[in-house]
Amino acid sequence: MLDCALRGALEAGEETEKIIISELNLNPCKACNACFKTGRCAQKDDMQDLYPLLLSGDAVILAAPIFSMNLAAQAKILIDRLQCLWATKFVLKRHTVSDDKRESRKGLWISTAGLPRDDVFEPAMVTVKYFFSMLEIGHWERITQAGVDAKGAIKNYPETLERSRKLGAYLVEDCQG
Repeated sequence: MLDCALRGALEAGEETEKIIISELNLNPCKACNACFKTGRCAQKDDMQDLYPLLLSGDAVILAAPIFSMNLAAQAKILIDRLQCLWATKFVLKRHTVSDDKRESRKGLWISTAGLPRDDVFEPAMVTVKYFFSMLEIGHWERITQAGVDAKGAIKNYPETLERSRKLGAYLVEDCQG
């Protein structure tokens, strides 16, 4: 689904960058509150390279499967590490994204789950809303597909793959005005 969305964005004329969180060195948030003073996380790991990418892109896609009734741990670590953005917004009373980008940024949440029930995605919704809120992305879409348990099983849902491609293109077209 993510590859289809990225292909849609490329077809619409936008460069993309795919980051695989599980391949990075990311530590969980330590709740040290150092970010309450500076708006920056005190930890030094690969997250330091992700912050500028997450805050400067015209569109951000979060692709995270549902494991054990919520987002996979790798995605959750990434989202927890946005605590410094929360501190920037609510403690330091500053925006996390420049004024010229804030209104136009778009997001997309892509997810699959093995359990064949559409409501399996609902427990993750609050966390996903938080993710996009911290990145100051006011408009985001979601595309989810339940009943996808085996590797490659998403290929059994060509309509979902096509919708993923179209949403990737839509995000770019919307961002380009």
